[in-house]
Amino acid sequence: MKIRVLIADDNSFIREGMRIILNSFEEFEVAETVQDGQEAVDYCRRNPVDVALLDVRMPNLNGVEATRLLMEEGLAKPLILTTFDDDEYIMDAIRFGAKGYLLKNNDPERIRDAIKSVHYGHNVLQDVVLDKLKQSLTSGAVLREPVTQAKPEHMPDDVTSASEASGPPPIDLKPFTERELEVMSRIAKGLSNKEIAKEIFISEGTVANYITSILNKTGLEHRTQIAIYYLTGRTR
Repeated sequence: MKIRVLIADDNSFIREGMRIILNSFEEFEVAETVQDGQEAVDYCRRNPVDVALLDVRMPNLNGVEATRLLMEEGLAKPLILTTFDDDEYIMDAIRFGAKGYLLKNNDPERIRDAIKSVHYGHNVLQDVVLDKLKQSLTSGAVLREPVTQAKPEHMPDDVTSASEASGPPPIDLKPFTERELEVMSRIAKGLSNKEIAKEIFISEGTVANYITSILNKTGLEHRTQIAIYYLTGRTR
């Protein structure tokens, strides 16, 4: 069965070009192309979609907010299309559960592989995007409110909250066992549970148990966040 992909981009040239590219691969079926996030969500509510390829900056509803709705309603797996100046949006997309972050200037084969990886349950994070995220984390961007959320009405515009002023808290890797750190390091390399199990000679079920423990200890929600958490901790 073909992977049904929705393409959302307000640039018609990119939107139609991506449609032509994906339709050239036999494993894909482009379900629809739309020009903003709201149209993407509305379509996914009415029709089955496996992977939603979302531009970040779109009118009416951007790709970050579309990601949040798609994940909350279990409609499709979001794969974000990004450019180098979108890092503030990417931090919010991580919070909302985006499954991948793909630069628009990738060659068709890389785009194909990313969509397939997301469809089959993996997270896709390019090195250059990861570097941007690490910079954002170390500068404190991870703690700010999502770009779609306004400052509370009771807080004056010239007042900065204590958490914003103090910057990101140090990441402490001490609470983790040696095995958990081994699993975290391999998640940061992009390995799947099966690949991790094979590399450190344990079962896939045990890997899953370690990941659950790591998520509980950190308060994180998915493996992409674990990768960023680990890499940022190692650079401190």
